[in-house]
Amino acid sequence: MSDTADIARAGDGELWRRACQGEAECFGVLFDRHAAAVRAFCARRTGSIDAAEDLVSIVFLEAWRRRADVELIDGNALPWLYGIARRTMQHRWRTARRHRRALERLASAPAVPDHADEVAGRLDDERHLARLVAAFERLKPPDRDVLVLCVWQGLTYAEAAVALGVPVGTVRSRLSRARSRLGAALHPESGPVAASTPRQEMP
Repeated sequence: MSDTADIARAGDGELWRRACQGEAECFGVLFDRHAAAVRAFCARRTGSIDAAEDLVSIVFLEAWRRRADVELIDGNALPWLYGIARRTMQHRWRTARRHRRALERLASAPAVPDHADEVAGRLDDERHLARLVAAFERLKPPDRDVLVLCVWQGLTYAEAAVALGVPVGTVRSRLSRARSRLGAALHPESGPVAASTPRQEMP
């Protein structure tokens, strides 16, 4: 039987190897280690905590299904998990779009009040929040992804490149474009506003 303390100290690479060899508790440690970060990423991209909770389980099930393809950055599996989360959300959005188009062919249902608007209405900076959300939603999906991963999730350029499946240079250019467009939308009178810089890779 594996020693619990030994497993908790193990790096992602060792945990993944041991999980693939049949030590199921090692995958449980990986889940405990990274689930919160994956949940935060999904919540920021979907705007829903409930949807994020559902997505976390799907992401880790898909990660286990694709365990032979794991890609680690400096021994860290999180960027690869972000990539799976991003593709999972894209698949769900495509499915939801097909459903919406089908429903549009039917008689429209009465509008249901959105309780999220009620919550937002209690915020002191309601107008700023509305502008931020609107500006973020106007960004193209690739630009939203890189902004969430690099600015909010704190990934380096190299880690984001793995999560997005693109070269590092593409991450840099997308992030620069996303910052510029978001800043211009929020502060049209003063031009783009600088965003925080991602963690830099060690040379």
